[in-house]
Amino acid sequence: PVTAGSVVVPYGHVIGNEKWRGSEVAQKLQGKVRLIFEDGLGLVDFHLSNRTCILYISEADLVAGDEFKRRLVRFRNASNLRGLVIVEKTQISDQYFSAVQKLVVLELGMVLLPVANQGEAAQLIVQLVSVCVREQSREQSSNPFLRKQRPQLAEPALFQTAQHIPGVGKTKALLLLQHFGSIHRLCNASISELEQVVGQTAAQQIHTF
Repeated sequence: PVTAGSVVVPYGHVIGNEKWRGSEVAQKLQGKVRLIFEDGLGLVDFHLSNRTCILYISEADLVAGDEFKRRLVRFRNASNLRGLVIVEKTQISDQYFSAVQKLVVLELGMVLLPVANQGEAAQLIVQLVSVCVREQSREQSSNPFLRKQRPQLAEPALFQTAQHIPGVGKTKALLLLQHFGSIHRLCNASISELEQVVGQTAAQQIHTF
């Protein structure tokens, strides 16, 4: 899934593709951003906000051949998200870099951000997250119809409780608690109120439960 709205990113969080669990970039992000791993992100490596995501091209991807090019083209054709492409530019991958730059910037019209290694990529992601949070805050303060989301993480006990509801994982639990503020209000929410936060299928499950 690469269309906007298919992944909802809680305020101030990053959703990472499950394949990055345990990687150097994930370890460097721990403690700096709130990172949640999810399966099924498809072509995307990290979602920074509902509109902005990262496609990560490693040194190994560049050396391995053209598979990464197909991934970028598929993303561009199928997506209305703002995709930022992080590319590892090392001594080994340097010879491929100008061709990648041409494809990403000139042909696909996407933003390319070169990094030397995963540690540098993690620093860059932290900076980008703070930009996304500022953008979201500006939108919320300038739009009187958007309810202000609470940026703080819900209490651990509430968070655990919400995750026990069928069909609710970490991401949905956060969104529900940020939106409703308490388990009591969540329990009394109508299906239509729940749908606004988690979509129709999950709303029905939560309401029944």
